[in-house]
Amino acid sequence: MKPNILIGIDMGSSSLKALALEAGSGRSVALSRMPLPHDRLPGGGCEVSATAIRAALTHVLRDVAHQLGDRVAEVRAIGCTGHGAGLYALDARNELVGGRAVASTDQRADARARSLALGHGPALFADVGCQPWPGQPTVIAAELLGTDAVQRGAVRRLMFAKDYLGFLLTGEIATDASDASTAGLVSIETGTWSQAAFDASGIADLGPRVFGPLVPSGEIVGRLRPSEAALCGLPAGIPVAMGAIDLLASMTAICAEGRSRAVSVFGTWCVNAVIGPVIEPKPAVAAVVNFGREDKRLYMENSPSSMANIAWLAGVLGLPDSRAVVDLAMSVPLGAGGLRFLPFVNGGGGVTAGFVGLKSHHTRGDMARAVVDAVAALHARHTARLAACGLPVSASTVLGGGASDTRLVRLLAGFLGHPVERCADDETGARGAAIYAAMSQGIDRAEQGSALLAPCDTVAPDAAQARAHADFIAGFNELIDTMSPVFSHLAGGAR
Repeated sequence: MKPNILIGIDMGSSSLKALALEAGSGRSVALSRMPLPHDRLPGGGCEVSATAIRAALTHVLRDVAHQLGDRVAEVRAIGCTGHGAGLYALDARNELVGGRAVASTDQRADARARSLALGHGPALFADVGCQPWPGQPTVIAAELLGTDAVQRGAVRRLMFAKDYLGFLLTGEIATDASDASTAGLVSIETGTWSQAAFDASGIADLGPRVFGPLVPSGEIVGRLRPSEAALCGLPAGIPVAMGAIDLLASMTAICAEGRSRAVSVFGTWCVNAVIGPVIEPKPAVAAVVNFGREDKRLYMENSPSSMANIAWLAGVLGLPDSRAVVDLAMSVPLGAGGLRFLPFVNGGGGVTAGFVGLKSHHTRGDMARAVVDAVAALHARHTARLAACGLPVSASTVLGGGASDTRLVRLLAGFLGHPVERCADDETGARGAAIYAAMSQGIDRAEQGSALLAPCDTVAPDAAQARAHADFIAGFNELIDTMSPVFSHLAGGAR
């Protein structure tokens, strides 16, 4: 039987997923996911063990193979995607240093990143499209392993989440431009590694060699090793394709560039992005990413926490999940009786989370409403910053786990003041990875048409709330701007 099945694997900030699609129809024929337990550590640390990653990868692939049954012989190729940045550092034995990976939401290097930004920020933005930030692999490595980590042999190789998956499957080490550029390690102009970015990190002798070669998304980087095949029940020798950072994979899954769509991702991170033409001078956004296209750039406005704020409140209030928080929030009118929330539970750039205006009459429902309102408002704020730079964001699609809740999407549409498209399929990253697998097999758009793309629908704002939404977002922006000096003061005291 002709191989006709593509597998996409996505390692996010909270779970690992594997999705199997029919190449011809785009129909999902198997899906498996497993939570990735992260350990929250003092000082803002966030880590996941190598054992947990290995167990999750083996579980989801074995489960997919079981669901496929006899059709497992039809698997044509595998692609991988994952969250950006963080620290996946290998030692001399090609094992994760200390047996752990560090998440991109880790904040232990916040002071170091702010110090680097003071000394190198403008020059680095001009070169690599972003200023230093605490989730960068080089900054984390310098903070946690020391500036002599390479000389001591504690770090032999660095990689990103998707590349670690590829390494486990194939034994090969490589990465792509989207991950490397999002992490601020690639020259925007040349699309090659920036030695200046490595030098600024302060880690002696650290350079591009530790990441391996830059390989275009959709090219084969290796084949499934027999030992891995035996673990997961798939045939050995399946081609494994280079993927891209999960944001770009998700955008690929909805053909965002081809349909001129900006995206807002209701995920752990508050991600807002659009692909547009090269603009000079560079617009003042959080990041300008060279993802391997000479004529295009990925423009991003991000904060380390979106749905993470809601998940945090679920834990604090003893609620079962984020949907329960939204249920509670919607029992209270917009504005939560004057209670506001600063939606930065994962920090970043010295900012912190907190309630403002809390009084004795406020209830759990008010707290939930304040958090939910703030999460949607932060996405709208970031989108407005992209728009202010002249980027095309009037047509937008909402992605991520939170997109499955129509109420959240409708709230964002209200703050934006226009209908938005949403993809309620929480497997867009894995679907995008499967599309890269398709590309590695020469399956182009003409052959697949739109079959592999994720389905979307449209959500309109509540017209009756238009004035209230406009007033709220204006007040929210004023609050964040007013709090900026306070954040700076608190960050300075934390050094």
